Amino acid sequence: MATSIPLYPSHVRCPIIEDIRLPALIQAVHRFKREKVAERTHIFRGSKQHLFCNAQKIRALKGFSASQIGSFLYSSSKAEANEQVDTAEDKANTSPSTYSFRTETAGRVKVSVWTIKDKYVVFVEVLSLSGGTDDQKLSLSEGTDDQKLVLNWSKCRSSSSVSMNQDFISSSPSASDSIFTLFAKNSSGGHEAELEFDSYEAPFYLSFLLLVSSKSNSSEVRTHRREIFCVPVGFGSGYPAPSGVSFHNDGSVNFSLFSRNSESVILCLFTDDVGSGPALEIELDPYINRTGDMWHVFLKDVGSYVSYGYKCKGKGDSFDSQYVLLDPYAKILVSFFPNKGESISLTKCLGRLCKEPSFDWTGEVKPNLPLEKLMVYRLNVGKFTEDKSSKLPNDVAGTFLGIIQKLQHFKSLGINAILLEPILPFDEKKGPYLPYHFFSPVNYYAPMCDGLSAINSMKEMVKILHANGIEVLMEVVFTQTAEGIDASSEAISYRGIDYSSYYIVGGGVGTENGNALNCNYPIVQRIILDSLHYWVTEFHIDGFCFMDASSLCHGSNGEHLSRPPLVEAIAFDPILSKTKIIADCWTQLDMSHKGIKFPHWKRWAEMNSRFCQDVRNFLRGKGLLSSLATRLCGSGDIFSHGRGPSFSFNFIAKNFGLSLVDMVSFSTDELSPELSCNCGEEGPTNKSIVLETRLKQIRNFLFILYISLGVPVLNMGDECGYSTSGSPSYTSRKPFDWRALRTGFGVQITEFIAFMSKLRMRRDDLFQSRNFLKEENIDWQANDQSQPQWEDLDSKFVALTLKAENEDKGGLFIAINASDTLQNVILPEIPEGNSWVRFIDTALSFPGFFCEDGVPVIKENTVLPTYGVKAHSCALFEELSDSA
Repeated sequence: MATSIPLYPSHVRCPIIEDIRLPALIQAVHRFKREKVAERTHIFRGSKQHLFCNAQKIRALKGFSASQIGSFLYSSSKAEANEQVDTAEDKANTSPSTYSFRTETAGRVKVSVWTIKDKYVVFVEVLSLSGGTDDQKLSLSEGTDDQKLVLNWSKCRSSSSVSMNQDFISSSPSASDSIFTLFAKNSSGGHEAELEFDSYEAPFYLSFLLLVSSKSNSSEVRTHRREIFCVPVGFGSGYPAPSGVSFHNDGSVNFSLFSRNSESVILCLFTDDVGSGPALEIELDPYINRTGDMWHVFLKDVGSYVSYGYKCKGKGDSFDSQYVLLDPYAKILVSFFPNKGESISLTKCLGRLCKEPSFDWTGEVKPNLPLEKLMVYRLNVGKFTEDKSSKLPNDVAGTFLGIIQKLQHFKSLGINAILLEPILPFDEKKGPYLPYHFFSPVNYYAPMCDGLSAINSMKEMVKILHANGIEVLMEVVFTQTAEGIDASSEAISYRGIDYSSYYIVGGGVGTENGNALNCNYPIVQRIILDSLHYWVTEFHIDGFCFMDASSLCHGSNGEHLSRPPLVEAIAFDPILSKTKIIADCWTQLDMSHKGIKFPHWKRWAEMNSRFCQDVRNFLRGKGLLSSLATRLCGSGDIFSHGRGPSFSFNFIAKNFGLSLVDMVSFSTDELSPELSCNCGEEGPTNKSIVLETRLKQIRNFLFILYISLGVPVLNMGDECGYSTSGSPSYTSRKPFDWRALRTGFGVQITEFIAFMSKLRMRRDDLFQSRNFLKEENIDWQANDQSQPQWEDLDSKFVALTLKAENEDKGGLFIAINASDTLQNVILPEIPEGNSWVRFIDTALSFPGFFCEDGVPVIKENTVLPTYGVKAHSCALFEELSDSA
């Protein structure tokens, strides 16, 4: 629970005499002051010796409480406070926070809060108690029994806690939590009271009433809203921008939070003992700490507080002040997953109160690879190295640093970009595709499972990968969060801060769970853009793959937008438009792809699910030649309008759905959406004919992936037979088993992928073209050199010749046979002195099915050479000079 600061120290608190009347107390104090006691007293945290330094004269007030006596004695002019400033220069450098009020009687009150060394000095100046001329102003004469002005004040932790305290509102001197201080007349004709506090008492609110008292009666004076006066001490109104926490060189901190529909916002500060709740709660005043829809506060020092969150109050079920909510802009998170698999503890969803650690980027050179040159490897940071087979130390396995240790694996595969599954904070029970925060890496991918080491280790990973020519791309989900309105969901951040502003409420597909973010709403759009900027500028991320990208095109009511503001803003952003921006229309809702014509502004690339579907269909014998040909040539039906084949990110298997091995091993009715084929027997088998077919199909999938125009994306584990035993569920994914790389299957597939990567780079004129190949440079044929039957489902063989525009390079001949029988194909005629050389035949045994130097195809006499392409296999030939 929040600390309740006593209104005066316990060692000077005395029993209150219930029958004391205020006028009598005033007379007693006046008699005492006429004796000219020189010693000033301090009512807060003063020692007994200080407070009762003149005990003999204080005996005149016998029967009154010590707090009442002390507060009346504590009255001085601003000149006394100025004596605490050692030099004129110190005074000049001290600027107060000033607050002006109108009273309910049309008077004026001015409050100044000064910071003088390690003290806060508050001057309350009553310029007038009623409107009008100077003659109508309050006139008090010190030292008489005339009408007097008294400050009835209290120190509290929120602007509302005292205003709701009926004891304080009462003018009775028996109010145990309020203090009385007599005003003195100043030289300008007004009346002034001075209060002094030690700096360690702040931050707090000073709340007060004005009491106009005489011998016969007394009356209260409040603000023009008939409320108690309230000013902050030790903190100021703050600034609405930037959002989140801003640290300044002098140790001061600014907090800023968006919430349009909150009626009240409370800043909660925590010490190391998070489990006991907030150590301090500061309720923000809507008149002082709010600008538009931004709530803000400025603390001069956070002291011993180490983390923070917010409580928000308002109308509606989404507001619940029991939740401590995470700042959407927090950069460093408190580790609140003590054990993996545990649900989120709401008292620990906090931002850490410290500056982001500095990082030395000296010497870093970003690869800045063109899209068409990319060869991508998608991985899960934790599962990639957390298995014991990785042989990494416990504090490195399953972390960002673990990726660095496996750098050679990427190089051996020819990988030059890694695509990280979502690394934003998420509830492990719901998975990484439902994050709840956008500005920090998840803590348990860090060596020490904390926010600081997560930041440092991720930056170290990026720097080292860049030094080795490898770019870093991130999958991000900005359309749905781990929050929701169902019983299993918890208010973590956005939901409790302002549900109706952050989320799509009651409309459209994908909003049933109440966790669909309103991405094109200006404030949500701003958060997303700020998050992307943060990852690019602070972590040097090279690009982003936007999951569930079709939902980025939804409006506030779930309607489709032809020009979604967020998508357009990213496309033309001066920072983000220079990175790789990729749309992936797969959705978490039903684990499916939502195909739409994605608006791209010639900047957006896309994960090409059509490539995956058409290649799978063709190799299982159920696809059209025309569909396969379109995918081989860069998917011109999707990317021909102002983009090109390099905007197509091609994949065969993903991290959800069946893995590459499972795709040729399982094909039950339940798996029909996977378009898989078990090659003759379901699941594990010892039948050699089935195993041979499966192995050829795996080679075929990889072969087509790497010879197609576009960017090949390889999924983690597909290079060594990763399997989930036929389960398409993401939760069935297991850690990468590094022992599998040493199996016969793992060795041949990794070497084949490495060979294909080298082939793509060597023949980048044909496989890594930024533009579509010219129609005249592609010749299609059936096995007898006739034109293929493009729309015949029974046609399962196609061959193509790719002609090089560079005369120094020969052409390529590619044959793909998805039928169950051998197909003898006639190779095209080539100039004298050149020969066709076979480099790949996926039907041959390892290591002969691919060859670095190639195997010449011998022609007999003048007859054109022929080649037998076996069932379910592919072959590639290159035209080379006989003299080479």
